[in-house]
Amino acid sequence: AAASENNGVFTSPEIAKSFDFAAEERIYNWWESQGYFKPNFDRGGDPFVISMPPPNVTGSLHMGHAMFVTLE
Repeated sequence: AAASENNGVFTSPEIAKSFDFAAEERIYNWWESQGYFKPNFDRGGDPFVISMPPPNVTGSLHMGHAMFVTLE
């Protein structure tokens, strides 16, 4: 898995118990250096598009969630 690779970015297979700002900055910089945020328009095939992502449930599910999915 990517978390266990020793490439200077992911150094431990363990997930941190608290948010580490320095680690997040290091990982984000690595993503940018690898070109993960640059679109590739030369690829063949159909594009993959999510028009409406799944809801971000931050609490208990309620009727509003059901209504939202029904209206989709």
